[in-house]
This record gives sequence, structure tokens and C-alpha cells, in this order.
Amino acid sequence: MAKIVLISGSLRRDSVNTAAVATARRLLEQDSHETGTLTVGELPFYHFDVEEADSSAAVREARALVASADAVVISTPSYNGEAPGVLKNALDWLSRPYGRSALSGKTVALLSASPGPRGGADAQPALREVLRRSGAALVEHEPVAIGNAVELRGQDGEFTDPEVLAVLQSLLKATVVAVAAQA
Repeated sequence: MAKIVLISGSLRRDSVNTAAVATARRLLEQDSHETGTLTVGELPFYHFDVEEADSSAAVREARALVASADAVVISTPSYNGEAPGVLKNALDWLSRPYGRSALSGKTVALLSASPGPRGGADAQPALREVLRRSGAALVEHEPVAIGNAVELRGQDGEFTDPEVLAVLQSLLKATVVAVAAQA
């Protein structure tokens, strides 16, 4: 089975993107996949001097976690039509040092969730470009954007809506297939 690292691009306690990641974790673990979570808020602001000194344990742990995974699934909110800075910061750390990106060749799936009707879809194109430039192997799948996500989230904080579950399962299946194709 595959080892998949899950990343929510949100810091909010009641984030719908964190709910999407939790739902993805449950679906993956039901299929006996191993999961891990990278918390983007634990990483310092990217700083070349810190990178050069290799002085951040959180960054070393994040890079090792992603490097050890078969795939990464990222759920991003949309802030003014873009992914939040904290997620971009995490990807900057993961893509460094130059030539040794933890994302290089890594299978990466992308989704978004939002309280609004468009589901944060406008954040995905630029984030896909950042991932491509970081060397990631993006999963080929129609965009997954969970709109009106607050209303669709269940009492336990995860998604239970059949349509949301179906689209998440489809993306996760495509991710596992992509991992198998790279093996």
C-alpha cells in the first residue's frame, strides 16, 4: 500500500480544508494506505540563511516526511484568488535546496475547499504552477473544489456528503494509480 502525506493549507481551527484532509485520511486508511500529516504552520518563514545553516528541525522533519512518502495530497483555501502564503512558504521549504527538492518526481494531488460556491478553485492554477516548478508529478484529474463546504461538513468535522466523498475517492484513486505507474 502507498504512504501518502496530507497537507492542509489552512491554519484555521475549523478549516474546511483541514476537514477535507481528515476525510481523505479516513478514506485512505480504510483502503489500508499509510498516512502522515504535514502542518504548514510549524515551519518558519523561508530564509536562505536558515536553509544554508540547516538550522530548522521542523524543516528537516517536513522534508524527510515528504521524501519518505509515495504521494502528497494538498487541500488549499483561496485567499484573494491564490493559495495562502503559509502553504506557499511550506512548498518553498520543500523545494529546497536547489536540485534536491523533496517534491521532485513526487506524485502530488491537489484540491480545494471553501465556504463559497466556487470551492476555492481559483487558487489551484497558480499552486499547480508552483508544484510543477518544484518538480512534482501532478496527478491528472479534473479539478476538485468543494464549494459551500461549511454546510457539507458533518457533525464530526469531516465530510459525509455522498457527492463530496465520491469526488474525493476519485481523486485519491487517481493518486494511488499514479503512484503505481511510477513504481
